[in-house]
Amino acid sequence: MSSGGGESLSSDKQKEKARVSRTSLILWHAHQNDAASVRKLLQEDPSLVNATDYDNRTPLHVASLHGWLDVANCLIQFGADVNSQDRWKNTPLADAEGAKRNSVIQLLKTHGGSSYGQNGSHFEPNTVPPPLPNKCDWEVDPSELDFSNSARIGKGSFGEILKAHWRGTPVAVKRILPSLSEDRLVIQDFRHEVNLLVKLRHPNIVQFLGAVTDRKPLMLITEYLRGGDLHQYLKEKGSLNTAAAINFSMDIARGMAYLHNEPNVIIHRDLKPRNVLLVNTSANHLKVGDFGLSKLIKVQSSHDVYKMTGETGSYRYMAPEVFKHRRYDKKVDVFSFAMILYEMLEGEPPFANYEPLDGAKRAAEGHRPTIRAKGYTPELIELTEQCWAADMNERPSFIDILKRLEKIKENLPSDHHWHLFSS
Repeated sequence: MSSGGGESLSSDKQKEKARVSRTSLILWHAHQNDAASVRKLLQEDPSLVNATDYDNRTPLHVASLHGWLDVANCLIQFGADVNSQDRWKNTPLADAEGAKRNSVIQLLKTHGGSSYGQNGSHFEPNTVPPPLPNKCDWEVDPSELDFSNSARIGKGSFGEILKAHWRGTPVAVKRILPSLSEDRLVIQDFRHEVNLLVKLRHPNIVQFLGAVTDRKPLMLITEYLRGGDLHQYLKEKGSLNTAAAINFSMDIARGMAYLHNEPNVIIHRDLKPRNVLLVNTSANHLKVGDFGLSKLIKVQSSHDVYKMTGETGSYRYMAPEVFKHRRYDKKVDVFSFAMILYEMLEGEPPFANYEPLDGAKRAAEGHRPTIRAKGYTPELIELTEQCWAADMNERPSFIDILKRLEKIKENLPSDHHWHLFSS
């Protein structure tokens, strides 16, 4: 009897696994504008027409956002719910309007599509946004920020990063695009998120100091680190020796273990060398920065949250499940960490011979960068391969990564400990 029950349970698990796999497939084909493959899947299993991902987004949401008319038509023919709402309460029409996909807008309206959600022309009936939090102790008066000798030190899809002075102290100021600063929901989200971020304290996390939320443009103030970012450092230095790469990795892992700590897990989702900063020019202390920002700025198209910052550079370090629009969790950061470790030891970015998007495609297809560097000990190879495993459940946590790095460091031959930061 128990054997039969076990087989039944196993069969149910297999069915569930197959269902999850087909859901990912239809979302992927919708994303790729492959109407023929979408139709084939729906002929095999019509219920997939309203399959949803982790963010409750259906294939019709994906097709509407990208303006794929043939895919949208096919989905509607198979009975797609034209007014399904994702976790941000956006309907497919709201997505199409936000991205100005006129052909799809007409199609959806013809089939009874309504425009609700953060992107839509009106909110869902009877929805009242929660009140904005009161002014907090982190609210900075913009008149206290001195931009007279400011220099631009970075740029992103959200705006620009400037070096400025606040009460005489050098700071980094992220100045949000005016177009984003007008949206009440963005301001609300911005305040709630900053409320969380300013409470974080860790030696390997860039310190948030405050924000400007009651005047335009929105600004976010963090400590200024003189050493620049890891991307620039590796560009100048080339490959690091084993001990240096381990020390750098441990700093990153400490910061990430803190962010991933229960119960308030913060998933970075855009971990890459540009977002790892050197405290000083001695390069003996790293901090992780720019976490929370892609989540924080829910720009007009909700998919921008989903695709992270929108910078193509991010693709190089992107976990396959994010690229494929599958359900993901904090293990996406572990995958990115493996790619950074690879870059430190090899002296070149992962899939360096490919454009960032093509590199992400190769990773999603199961390929991984080729390990050649002498600095890669067998233990580091094993750790890297586990961290970039296709199955996110096989990737270790940052706590485990730290323990293993400490052990690897202890077992390094003594000559590895000299000239830590020589290339």
